[in-house]
Amino acid sequence: MSSNEKLMSQKKPAFPVINPLNEYLVEHSRNIKIPIFYDDLLRFQGSIVVYDKNEEDTLWVRTYYSEFEREEIDLSLKKVYTLLHSNGNEETIPYLNIDAIDYCTFGNSKPFRVKVRNVLNDNYTHFYIKKTDASRIYGLELEHILSPYNLNFLVYKDTLIEEHIAGIPGDDFIRDFLPKCTESEKAQIAKEFVKFNERCMIRLLGDMRSYNYVIVPTHDFDHVVYKIRAIDFDQQCFEGKFKVYNPQFFKENIRMVALVGQKLQEASINQYKIEERSIVAKRILSSETRVNELINCMKKDVISSEKNIDLLKNQIYNFTKDVQFKRSSNMGEILETALEFVKRNYENMRVS
Repeated sequence: MSSNEKLMSQKKPAFPVINPLNEYLVEHSRNIKIPIFYDDLLRFQGSIVVYDKNEEDTLWVRTYYSEFEREEIDLSLKKVYTLLHSNGNEETIPYLNIDAIDYCTFGNSKPFRVKVRNVLNDNYTHFYIKKTDASRIYGLELEHILSPYNLNFLVYKDTLIEEHIAGIPGDDFIRDFLPKCTESEKAQIAKEFVKFNERCMIRLLGDMRSYNYVIVPTHDFDHVVYKIRAIDFDQQCFEGKFKVYNPQFFKENIRMVALVGQKLQEASINQYKIEERSIVAKRILSSETRVNELINCMKKDVISSEKNIDLLKNQIYNFTKDVQFKRSSNMGEILETALEFVKRNYENMRVS
């Protein structure tokens, strides 16, 4: 049994969207009627394996549909694209082409990946179609509110539409790009990993193995700035082990952890942790109404097991010594206490 299998429990179930969460999604324009469902795409007639540039299996297959169905599916997917990116304005549909519909056989969500190309200039993008899961929705919303990045997604009944998050997959970056980085760039990546680890821990986003986040390089004057973005939100507030919410404890991230040890002194690591907590606290304060609305939905919801809830609240209590965690009765209350803990520490620092 691998260290990750010991760290993670068995496959997480998908949780239904309860009425309070559905009302929240409607209020914030996340719930919009769409012309196609996840199950519609399962009716493909055949598929072939998709290989990467090194002729290795990507674990995605390219799907094929009957000619009659493909025409209807393509039009529906173009309409979904317009809903996601231009509020349903269909004037651009004649200029869109659905180049590929791929299906992933790996992971919990088994998503479809749709490649959409603008025929006028050959620019293309992707979006994903997945089965609705309340955990993932909470994760997406918390990422949108509490991270530096806005997220675009839609929910309708049992179907979830997510925009593509561009970047270099973490495992590819660690293997192919990290060794070629300058020493200065490695120090900057180490700093970002510390901040990313802290951000995931604070908002209880689990399973950030290297293939569940991307590295985003941005050219800034004479150097490259690297940022780390989560791309999989399936493990929001589900697991009981607190370590699952710390990317540093996954073996896939061992080279990133080693980099932190090589490039950063303990004082710098603590500084970056404090900086990230302060930034998250500011986001909580600036979006307090929306955060409270979402947490209230989560407090009424069942998105984990009693065993996981009991284990997590006690492990976080041992970490923080805040007795309020031990009084939590569900994942929503645990997360509420965690965000209150961060906010309170930030406000105390400002006073002192």
